[in-house]
Amino acid sequence: MTASADRTDVIVVRSVGWDDAAAVALRDAMEEEMSARYADRLASKPDYLPRGMNVESDSVAYTGVAYAGPDLPVGHVALRRLGVDLEIKRMYVAPSHRGAGVARALLAAAEDAARALGAVRVILQTGDRQPDAVRVYEREGYAFIPLFAPYERLEGSHCFEKPLV
Repeated sequence: MTASADRTDVIVVRSVGWDDAAAVALRDAMEEEMSARYADRLASKPDYLPRGMNVESDSVAYTGVAYAGPDLPVGHVALRRLGVDLEIKRMYVAPSHRGAGVARALLAAAEDAARALGAVRVILQTGDRQPDAVRVYEREGYAFIPLFAPYERLEGSHCFEKPLV
């Protein structure tokens, strides 16, 4: 099946464990892409990434993997507890499936999970070199908010929230 044929498949988001093999592979792909996008900042500033950006498995309240068809993982999202809030983390869509509704499905699943966990809003952070992500969040009803910890020191951060009422 070609990538274009895969894109016509129905997107289904499955709740999985943080250590699920597909979830780990998607996070690794995201890490590789983000490392390339921000390589100059990472190389020039040894302390560019602030403490608290890493996601510890015990802070994860939800992990979702999007599948195109029955067995092709194409996206990832997680919710972590950050104080009283739930934060969307590691939102990623495989390049082959961008523009196919995967991000919308992942956000809807994360928002549903957050509601089930009693959250009244979700928050997130993305970077200035991810304008595609900013457009998705704005389109899906997320609004800019002031930078929150640990991102207030991270050059190029954009923080958002979405009420879940």
